[in-house]
Amino acid sequence: MEKPKPANASEVVKSMKESGLHIGKTETYTASNDPNNLLGRPGQYTSKVNFVDTSIKTDVINSIEVTNGGSVEMFDNEEDAKNRYDYISGIAKKMGGPFSEYDYLEGKVLIRVSKEFTPDQAKRYEKALKDIFK
Repeated sequence: MEKPKPANASEVVKSMKESGLHIGKTETYTASNDPNNLLGRPGQYTSKVNFVDTSIKTDVINSIEVTNGGSVEMFDNEEDAKNRYDYISGIAKKMGGPFSEYDYLEGKVLIRVSKEFTPDQAKRYEKALKDIFK
């Protein structure tokens, strides 16, 4: 029997953790606590979870940000997800430095992963995402 696909960002994070990724603390956003004020807005993500990857050594304690692990954003449709991917990737390319990160898109899901990873380490997230939705 085929395993059901995750219906929201929390389920994607749970599946990634079950796949063996070093996911520690998580923060699930709502429309009222989303710092970007995008959750649930037209054309934006419908669920979002930030997570800490425990293999990243950082001086920032108790911060659940992309720089300390990553973020999963889920959208109503692939077009909205692609638009967000293009926007985020464009900022990283244009601004570089503190805005650099790895971004992976699979259908309606965008995963943003810390620049602190080596390319090979970041690819683990891309592989986990593809495996979840294959």
